Amino acid sequence: MNWVAVGLTLKLATLTAVILVMIGLPVAYWLSFSKWRWKFLVESVVALPLVLPPTVLGFYILVAMGPQSPVGRLYTSLVGHPLPFTFEGLLFASILYSLPFAVQPFASAFEQVDRRLIEAAWTLGVSRLGTFFKLVLPLSIAGVVTGFVLSFAHTLGEFGVVLMVGGNIEGETRTVSIDIYDHVQALDYGAAAQTAFLLLAISYAVLLLVYAVNRKVWRAYPQEPRGL
Repeated sequence: MNWVAVGLTLKLATLTAVILVMIGLPVAYWLSFSKWRWKFLVESVVALPLVLPPTVLGFYILVAMGPQSPVGRLYTSLVGHPLPFTFEGLLFASILYSLPFAVQPFASAFEQVDRRLIEAAWTLGVSRLGTFFKLVLPLSIAGVVTGFVLSFAHTLGEFGVVLMVGGNIEGETRTVSIDIYDHVQALDYGAAAQTAFLLLAISYAVLLLVYAVNRKVWRAYPQEPRGL
């Protein structure tokens, strides 16, 4: 078992999920409440990683981060080394790749909030920011948790984008999916099976958490209706 790759993958997935919460919440809020007639253009861009082949997305991200691009030149001038084939570059690519898995559950939860409650808060003098944190976000917590967990799980299994942007550098960009691929290429099916089973167990636990949140099974027992 390559625990370095496991630790790197968990670190990558956690950072990606946390950053996507910070980025995805305002994007999802705007998509849910904006009345701009052309917002479907933004929605399609956010959802593009769902249908775009990972290698294609990874190629364009690699070109966008390359030393000849404005982003690549700026990063190199600030940090002193190129962005591709580093953990930071891998994190940037993972955020773009998993963006719809966070934004769509967030937006779906926001759209289910009763607009009358929001308008009532506004009439009481609560600011839009205050209404979001005191009303919209608490009522949408299940969707927020779902988006966080799905983006985390999606990052765990990245392969095409990881390989294109990060390569296969031990301790830097070699994730669990790349490690499994290397074991299979070397015909070491035993080691591949162990790592694959660990990834399977983590992914299943993540899905259990999502369904538990959506069904609210954390309650000790269902409350009986009164008066019966």
